[in-house]
Amino acid sequence: MIKRNRVSISKFIIHKVGNKFNSATNIFSENVITFDEESYELMKPFLLKPFGNVAESFRFNHHANIELNEINNYAAEIFKDETSFVDISKHIVNHLFEQSNSAQIKTGDVIIALFEDIEYNDVITQALGIFKIENKINFFQTFMEKDSLDVFVQKGISTKKLDKGCLIINSTDAEGRVVLSVDTNNYDAQYWVKNFLNVKYADDSNQHTQNYIEMCKDFSEEVIKEDFGVQEKTKFLAKTVDFFKENEDVNIHDFKDEVFEENEDFKPLFDNYKKQFEEINDVLVRNQFAISDIVLKKQKQKIKTEIKLDTNIQIKLDIDAPDAASEYLEKGFDEEKKMKFYKVYFNEED
Repeated sequence: MIKRNRVSISKFIIHKVGNKFNSATNIFSENVITFDEESYELMKPFLLKPFGNVAESFRFNHHANIELNEINNYAAEIFKDETSFVDISKHIVNHLFEQSNSAQIKTGDVIIALFEDIEYNDVITQALGIFKIENKINFFQTFMEKDSLDVFVQKGISTKKLDKGCLIINSTDAEGRVVLSVDTNNYDAQYWVKNFLNVKYADDSNQHTQNYIEMCKDFSEEVIKEDFGVQEKTKFLAKTVDFFKENEDVNIHDFKDEVFEENEDFKPLFDNYKKQFEEINDVLVRNQFAISDIVLKKQKQKIKTEIKLDTNIQIKLDIDAPDAASEYLEKGFDEEKKMKFYKVYFNEED
């Protein structure tokens, strides 16, 4: 996560990137922008706010040599010599243009900014930001015409949403320079992360936690729900979340012993699915790792625990109450109606 309490923008330029599939060419600016106070105060949070809750970080990647990664090199040059900012920013746009390998890739404005005094993991440093604006919104503009106010429509950049962006932190660890990325358009995610930035997830507790929880979510959907029903799926997810909340580390053997305490038959199914998940997704799910609380919080919000019935009734189970589904919810079959049913126990209702 970043902190932007004292951050400032020292360099800022806007170019336009085209698409070689529709003959749209790049358009370059020759000078950096000098902001007025109002624009500056709007621009900083617009560019940086989306990164405030980003937990997962990336590191630059290359199949042969990391020093051949284009964006890694361009960032290093700017950090070393800020006078190269304008020229390097054009190279960045040209590299982005070369990755438009489909007519679906949108043209747009490319903002490149150099930030000073940005805080990442308690270190104050610089960051290079690269942002692509693909979608513009309509807004009304008023004007005076013959003693009356009239109105017309213009297109502009919304300050509410950033389409694509990355922050390259001028800080390195054993894996290399830190990269943060956001992308609200999932249809072309490979284009931004894989092709343009060429980055991979960092090998840290954030990624280990995310991989493990994603695997558990898929296991609950593809194995437990399919073979044992929605109630068992929800019970497993609630116990998984409870284990992560109550422990600082995950040990896969302790996890299976606690979560599958009532049903030992789930253990070999889980082991087999882990191998399958790693192979399909090309990831390594660690057997032992420290839990990231911020990733747990984000992943927990994505877990769905509703039981949707074909009678237009939904039963929503509390993910923070792992024993509720087994203690207060019973499933049966009514011979007279020839229908399945759920029986719910409670003391009071709101």
